[in-house]
Amino acid sequence: MKNGLLIWNVVLTLLTGYLLFNHLGGKKKSAEGKVVDTIAVSRPASIAYFEMDSVASGFEMVKTLKAELSKKETEMSNELDRLTKTIQQRYVYYQNLEKEGRLSPEQAQSAGAEIKKMEDDLKGKRGQMENVYNEFMAKRQTDIKAKIEDFIKRYNQSKKYTYVLSDDPGLFYYRDTTFNITKEVIEGLNKEYKQTK
Repeated sequence: MKNGLLIWNVVLTLLTGYLLFNHLGGKKKSAEGKVVDTIAVSRPASIAYFEMDSVASGFEMVKTLKAELSKKETEMSNELDRLTKTIQQRYVYYQNLEKEGRLSPEQAQSAGAEIKKMEDDLKGKRGQMENVYNEFMAKRQTDIKAKIEDFIKRYNQSKKYTYVLSDDPGLFYYRDTTFNITKEVIEGLNKEYKQTK
């Protein structure tokens, strides 16, 4: 999950940087056809940021997701372990029959086919479970991202920042903590999340 959030934040940061570059460095044509610098026309840009790792560790919805993912992982592991043990027990059963000489060549061939089918079923079950898990995780990450974006939009109605960026560790080399809104973002997100529970 952390890698997914990191990748998503890098993409968002790059997109924000691109938009910032276009906004601050862009040129437009005026009605007379002259090139006008958009910086001179628009209000000064103001940028705030929040620390994504702090939001991820402080936002209750993320904590809930981590608990849900952990539970799903445990359930998947238990189910796959159960199926693996069933295959192993069946294999040992046929091996013992063969040692005792109670397994004909036709039965041995049938037993091999049965074990192979069980292994294929296990592989298919594992793939199906991983797909369900990944779809669940992607949907929940999208939900969390949407909650954060919606909150930032509402939060910014009174603050009037031009840009609000998420900061991942190692992404920015300098930042003025005056414009760090992480605490307000976490508090606001948790307040709204508790109201929706």
